[in-house]
Amino acid sequence: QVQLVESGGGLVQAGGSLRLSCAASGRTFSTYNMGWFRQAPGKGREFVAAISSAGDTYFQDSVKGRFTISRDNAKSTVYLQMNSLKPEDTAVYYCAADQFFFRVRTTPDYWGQGTQVTVSS
Repeated sequence: QVQLVESGGGLVQAGGSLRLSCAASGRTFSTYNMGWFRQAPGKGREFVAAISSAGDTYFQDSVKGRFTISRDNAKSTVYLQMNSLKPEDTAVYYCAADQFFFRVRTTPDYWGQGTQVTVSS
């Protein structure tokens, strides 16, 4: 079992930056593949970014070059650095974890509760 707790959301102006954090429980964090999803009002949840247990990263096309994902295994934490934010990035952002990299980008086993990100124009 993995428990995930996100933090770092908030209100930011377009062009600004935010860093989301996701703290994971358990002593096997380094073996998990981690991801971020988001859900905008009235829309389905969509994949944003993922990082494998080995450090490989994968991004949705719309955030490439603006978002980075990283992990600190000593702190059992994964981060999503979001730069050049746009109003269309407004959403609830969810952290996710899975034993398999392909699945953390699609249907991960574990989810956090979400953190709101609002980008004003």
